[in-house]
Amino acid sequence: MPSLFQNIPQNPSESHLKQGNPLLIPRPKRRGFFLLFTFMTMLGWIGGGIASLALEKILRENIPAYFVQNELLWYRITKLVATSLFALIFAADQSIPLSKYISGWSWMIATAIGWLVANTVSQAWISYISTIAASTNQISPQSAIFLGILPTAAYILSGLWLGILQWLVLRRQVKNSWWWIFVPSISYLLISISIFLISLVKNFIPVIHQDVTLYLVTQGLTALILAAIPAIGFCRLRKTAITD
Repeated sequence: MPSLFQNIPQNPSESHLKQGNPLLIPRPKRRGFFLLFTFMTMLGWIGGGIASLALEKILRENIPAYFVQNELLWYRITKLVATSLFALIFAADQSIPLSKYISGWSWMIATAIGWLVANTVSQAWISYISTIAASTNQISPQSAIFLGILPTAAYILSGLWLGILQWLVLRRQVKNSWWWIFVPSISYLLISISIFLISLVKNFIPVIHQDVTLYLVTQGLTALILAAIPAIGFCRLRKTAITD
């Protein structure tokens, strides 16, 4: 005799996972993923920063004979190579905790390229804005404020390039991931606000320790924000529908 409960799923949540859109990071694994992703991102920021600074120093101290007459070009090449190394280490560290859920290689390549593009674009705009400000002899207070805000705006908007390249990887496995395009810019905005707030209290730090303290605090907050915001974002993403 057929059971009255034959067609009733024993576990409604399992049925939902098959027919709906399960989270990219399962709820029981959220905390572990958040901590691991944050740790690896901060480790990549620190390790990549140290490695890139060391490489830049070595390259600057060993200028090839061909570039002796053109040190500016060698400086630009050195900066690009060092930034590339940083981006690669930073992206590789992030890809480790992500490899269980998406393609780690794809994320590493997209993040490294996106970081380079975003950094290049923001630096170009900031240099251009600085040139305009320097060439202007007399400007109104309103114009001065506007020119002061523009570099920060250029830095924040440059995050869109990183977000687009990362979204190209996520959209293959995640539903409605278009909002990820803005995640890096949100991180950059929070970093800018944090740096501004730190600048307001710098006078309370002893002058003898001010530079070192501000550098360490700024770098620490930057690394934490770059880690925490994407980690939260990953915990909100849902996979594409699964049908059996």
